[in-house]
Amino acid sequence: MNNVADFLSWVGVALVTLISIVNPVSTAVLLLSISAQLSNEERNRQITRACMYMTAILIIFLFAGHLIMFAFRISIPGIRIAGGMVIGYLGFQMLFPEKVLLSREGKEEAQQKLDISFSPLAMPSLSGPGSIAVVITMSSSINGQHGIDKIFAFSGVVLAIIITAIVSWLVLRGAGVLRRYLGLNGVDALSKVMGFLLICIGIQFMINGVRDLVLDMGPLVR
Repeated sequence: MNNVADFLSWVGVALVTLISIVNPVSTAVLLLSISAQLSNEERNRQITRACMYMTAILIIFLFAGHLIMFAFRISIPGIRIAGGMVIGYLGFQMLFPEKVLLSREGKEEAQQKLDISFSPLAMPSLSGPGSIAVVITMSSSINGQHGIDKIFAFSGVVLAIIITAIVSWLVLRGAGVLRRYLGLNGVDALSKVMGFLLICIGIQFMINGVRDLVLDMGPLVR
């Protein structure tokens, strides 16, 4: 029963964090601005590919996170504090936006591309630095566990990544309807709510990192 509860807990935490930081609503707005030259069928195909790319990228970083930490000698408290700072920074950007996601030149370049599924949709919009930092941070936490607990934790985060990709696919497929019903002001308000959630999540990550750092230094101080 505890394993099932831990599994559901990992799914919930990862899902809330990833949905907030991936922010498919903002990607939907980006999609509308760079895909005017595409037919509905081609746009839908590229949306599907973008979500598949996003899933693959995040799962790779989830399982490679521990190797990355070992190669660069990054501690678990360090990755948690850094990940929290990145997540909080992105949250502040969403809550107090200063610039559009892409420059005018970037949008013009994207409009001329035949394939926008990997760039800019999958990267950096859906699976950007923030979401990659999240999965690496979760990977560092999971690698502190052993046996069946570790399997359940990794499975929970993978399921959350897949659910996030499905939600993103649904939002992007309904991008036109979303803009028609919410309007630009509604989309902006929703993005700010997600930004506030990200700030809270990022601060909690940093608190956990500082706490772990203090606990690790405890024996040295004594």
